Amino acid sequence: MTESNGNNSKRPSIENPLVDSTSVVAGLSPRASKKPRSSERKEEDGIPLPEVTQADLITLTSHPDAFGVDPIPISWGHPDPAVRGPVICTVRHSAQRNAIGAHQGSYCVYTGLAVAAGKLDPSYVPNLSLTSPVFQIGPYPSWSDPKKISALDPFGHLTTDAYGDWLEKGWDIRPTITWKDLLIVPHEMALNVFNFQAVTKAHIDLPECREAIATGRLVPDGKILLSSGQSIVAKAAIEPVWYLPELARRFQTTETNLRQSIFRMTNGMYPELITRPDIKIFLPPIGGLTIYIWGDPATIPDEDIELTCRVHDECNGSDVFGSDICTCRPYLTHAIEECIRTAQKGGCGIVIYYRKEGRSLGEVTKYLVYNTRKRQEGGDSAERYFSCTEQVAGVQDTRFQALMPDPLHFLGVTKIDNFISMSDMKYDAIVSTGIKIVNRVEIPPEMVPEDAKVEITAKVFHGYNAGEAYKNIDEEELKNTKGREYAYNEKEEN
Repeated sequence: MTESNGNNSKRPSIENPLVDSTSVVAGLSPRASKKPRSSERKEEDGIPLPEVTQADLITLTSHPDAFGVDPIPISWGHPDPAVRGPVICTVRHSAQRNAIGAHQGSYCVYTGLAVAAGKLDPSYVPNLSLTSPVFQIGPYPSWSDPKKISALDPFGHLTTDAYGDWLEKGWDIRPTITWKDLLIVPHEMALNVFNFQAVTKAHIDLPECREAIATGRLVPDGKILLSSGQSIVAKAAIEPVWYLPELARRFQTTETNLRQSIFRMTNGMYPELITRPDIKIFLPPIGGLTIYIWGDPATIPDEDIELTCRVHDECNGSDVFGSDICTCRPYLTHAIEECIRTAQKGGCGIVIYYRKEGRSLGEVTKYLVYNTRKRQEGGDSAERYFSCTEQVAGVQDTRFQALMPDPLHFLGVTKIDNFISMSDMKYDAIVSTGIKIVNRVEIPPEMVPEDAKVEITAKVFHGYNAGEAYKNIDEEELKNTKGREYAYNEKEEN
């Protein structure tokens, strides 16, 4: 294995990403190249016959010739889903899997618990007959460009349409994208929270919409926004599907180094990353994303029609429970108002909600950082906002926006008129993929909670887009901006 170990070390070249693929990692050897057998078992329609794995058979993926010995070929980036081929990542076809990982992200562990508890038959195949999308998205030219889409499967919502013949033959192919119509409905609540209710129409309690109507910020039109505060949206849930060669290119590393790094930092969770360099698709055990759309989705690719967008990263404390140490929920609800307003004018509004809690460091790490901020000498300060995160996590941020624009390209976005974000990292990542951004919209100062001024001051000073509202933040304000004190140290001394 080629490692970086000082200035004299040498990594594999990006031009030849698997140059060291014959290396051995802790006894794991890459599989010797073998000719796939699928082509020899195709029927006249060109669809291979499925091989069904026995439910009680355990396959050790650390043994390269035991897992995916006959993977279904997949041509990532081909515009025709029939030619591209389906992503096979279910337990039913172990010998023919062409992807590493499992469906449902981190929730796949719960399916294991369900099987262990005798509540789920491991050989169960879902009935997808009534699950087709409620409206059409694409196809768009971006779907066949790996440089634009390699973090999700652009055909992940077309399982029953594109691969219906495969399903009829007994293949277990799972969707990784699904669409749904929604109503966003404000209700009276004891807590200022989002509440997902399982009824015929999904309801999201958003009291800020009712407040916006009461203050005149929003005006009901009976179509996008009702007088009750209900707003009409469409929703898509997306599981991540990674094409590893393109991810390596985006992160300016080799595919081998990418595979080895993920293998190492997951404590060897996926041996196939090392033993099967021929399998290029990976379904990682991470959270996915949700897309909310106000207005007609068909207008999204039309650059003459106004488009408003926010890409939001999950913050459970603020988004759900209203914690005031950050601007997450206020900025999110402001974006929703702007999306509604744009849709009412005949445009379209998009909110993409990523499950990247705590800058993808996780909620435990985030709270450790909070404790450090509040306990440090001098108290919580904008001046040391970022250094506290590095002190605890070793890095400021692991969201790495290189993968973030993919769902925008999936929707056919080529221009964003109003980008509801101050993040330069997100802005740079989006425009670097060819999407134009006209206006950048900062959060109104009156929406910033008092304790969150530490965050907004630190971010603007260190490069976030200030706009007109925050253009006067300077080094003196950075030093003088302090957060709420909880007297933690005093309690410990007593």
